[in-house]
Amino acid sequence: MEGIVMHKRMTALLHKHHLLSVATVVNDKPWCASCFYSWESNENWLIITTDENTLHGTGFINSPHIAGTIALETLRIGRIRGAQFTGKISLAEGEKLKKARKAYLLRFPYAVVADLHLWIIEPDYIKLTDNRLGFGRKIIWEKEVSS
Repeated sequence: MEGIVMHKRMTALLHKHHLLSVATVVNDKPWCASCFYSWESNENWLIITTDENTLHGTGFINSPHIAGTIALETLRIGRIRGAQFTGKISLAEGEKLKKARKAYLLRFPYAVVADLHLWIIEPDYIKLTDNRLGFGRKIIWEKEVSS
């Protein structure tokens, strides 16, 4: 996909890690879930799997606007880095499902035996914090809105 330009530190974080936390709303109450993810850089998708009948799956169906985090666990303040993001989530279908399945199984080949219910998160905002650049240093990416 043309036009997706992210800072190299942001793309490095998305490639390196494999676990995210995603937040949704179910019956007017917030809910979070941790999910393994694969990042499809050509499409700028975070791909997760969860059944539609989970609490967060129900939340995704009823309200596709989500927020999430990806973080490095460390006690060393100078090495803290992670991302916070917002976006929309949808069940992968058709050609998107084929691309999402390929990307997810490339990252997690053992999942080939699982009953995958793949979801695509299309971020519209990502804030990267990287203390290696200085305490609390932020790098922001926002999806360009087509006119």
